[in-house]
Amino acid sequence: MQKIKILAIETSCDETSISVVENGRKILSNIIYSQIDIHKTFGGVVPEVASRKHIETIDGVLEESLKEAKTGLEEIDAVAVTYGPGLVGALLVGINFAKALSYAINKPLIGVNHIEGHICANLISNKDLEPPFLTLVVSGGHTHLVVVKEYGEYEVVGKTRDDAAGEAYDKVARSLGLGYPGGPLIDKISTEGDRESIDFPRIMLEKDSFDFSFSGLKSAVLNYQNRMAMKKMDYRVEDVAASFQEAVVDVLVKKTIEAAKKYKIEKVTMAGGVASNSRLREVMEKASKERGFDFSYPPGILCTDNGAMIGCAAYYKYLKNEFSESTLNAYPNLKIDRC
Repeated sequence: MQKIKILAIETSCDETSISVVENGRKILSNIIYSQIDIHKTFGGVVPEVASRKHIETIDGVLEESLKEAKTGLEEIDAVAVTYGPGLVGALLVGINFAKALSYAINKPLIGVNHIEGHICANLISNKDLEPPFLTLVVSGGHTHLVVVKEYGEYEVVGKTRDDAAGEAYDKVARSLGLGYPGGPLIDKISTEGDRESIDFPRIMLEKDSFDFSFSGLKSAVLNYQNRMAMKKMDYRVEDVAASFQEAVVDVLVKKTIEAAKKYKIEKVTMAGGVASNSRLREVMEKASKERGFDFSYPPGILCTDNGAMIGCAAYYKYLKNEFSESTLNAYPNLKIDRC
């Protein structure tokens, strides 16, 4: 069997990552330089700072990735890069770097949708997984329910109408004084709280809708804090965090399971940063098992933004000769149906 090596670049937000992936599902290297410590100071990602840091680090990340993969550029079959969605400045750093590299080594360029990359992380971690399957993509910028009909063929059956789940986590964590990033911090402190202490709303929207809305839940948390402050009453941050998280998890799990039932899909997966959430994994696994669904999710390192997931998605494009032109540009609001 021919070994196809894809060098994949991911710079859509605040991680600079370059990976070498063999035949789509074997990671030879996956170097990730995270800027979290830098952006903690600001309470969130500052686009200009992120872009500049990508420029500073990308050469070194490439060198380290090739070294770990024990691979030279002459052995690379194609160069893949995230071209959206994401921060436009950050995307452009990766795209222009990929274009130059593709031209220099005379190998095809493959543009990859960031959301498609997250979905494909499941193919790396679960070697037996094949379409069709349903994926809950849940991260700081995205909350989607996607039916993977075939490699590279997707149907979005649900998406957020306002705040993504991860965005709500960040905003609630900030209001509770926990810091950034909010997801891991709330997940950790929630283990010490009573998840049933506060009855926050579960926003389900219209009957049979698989769309999401978390802005109302976020507002309910802020209103609770304000009411307690006006009454000069104390509350446990742990209880608020746990109750908020339970409301998010309830909505995500219920809609995912109902979508799987409606579309008659027996394989359920998750992707994106919030897919690392311990409570979400626990409840989704229990609900899937009760209904006889196969449930799987990537390890934490593949839930965060990383080059390996981009390399996996690019491999299936390579097999179809779906290459990009040198005019490839950044699309910060790229949709999953444009893969």
